[in-house]
Amino acid sequence: MQFVLMAMDKPGALEVRKANRDAHLAYVADTDVVAFGGPMLDSAGQMCGSLLVLDVPDLAAAQAWADDDPYAKAQLFADVTIRQWKQVIG
Repeated sequence: MQFVLMAMDKPGALEVRKANRDAHLAYVADTDVVAFGGPMLDSAGQMCGSLLVLDVPDLAAAQAWADDDPYAKAQLFADVTIRQWKQVIG
């Protein structure tokens, strides 16, 4: 199953994101469940959130993945939404 994870950073947390980015990217590579994703950008072009599509068995697995993400452990996010997603285009 695929799940979309959308997470918005806390205001003023760009340095937290940068400090944990290498660990986050290593986690993405090591877990091998991210179909695609990347940072969301604000009007100035700065990273301000994340959008990821996870390929995992169920919502509990998606939530567990999100909870173990170094960004989550660094308390980067103000809000996280996870929803089952069905790819239609692409």
